[in-house]
Amino acid sequence: MNPKSGEIVREISREIKEKIRRIELLILDVDGVLTDGKIYLGPAGEEFKTFFVPDGSALIRGRKSGLKIAWISGRESRAVTMRGRELGIEDIYQGIKDKVEILHQLCRRYDCSPSSTACLGDDLVELPLFGKVGCSFAVADAHPELAAAADYITDRKGGEGAVTEVIDLILSNRP
Repeated sequence: MNPKSGEIVREISREIKEKIRRIELLILDVDGVLTDGKIYLGPAGEEFKTFFVPDGSALIRGRKSGLKIAWISGRESRAVTMRGRELGIEDIYQGIKDKVEILHQLCRRYDCSPSSTACLGDDLVELPLFGKVGCSFAVADAHPELAAAADYITDRKGGEGAVTEVIDLILSNRP
């Protein structure tokens, strides 16, 4: 039990802790991770998404601690661009079909290796990334096949604090 929050703190294996300690770069999917995965369309075709405010605070906290953060989405959305800019996220990739290629670009940009990179996802599109990164996280409501491939499955769902959970886990396990 965490005496500060009253939440149950899950024990994680030494192997997973070691993977987490090496994380320099965190790659996040957007729909179903930063959002609840729902897309609302207005009568004029405008798109609405909901973002969990505490995840925004965690993203800022992570960036301030030196964690590199990138968003990679298969879709394109002005709402994603707006929210990312608001939070100071520099690396926002949208309309991406090959997320592994973006992983390699980011590793070159930040002079880090895939083994010091983590990915948080919710659907099968992240499966190729899970095979390349050093630590893979799946949200609580992820596709079962992705969850089976993950090093860690969050207690929280996408768009409901999974990002906060992962960032807090990374920051609390840093050397």
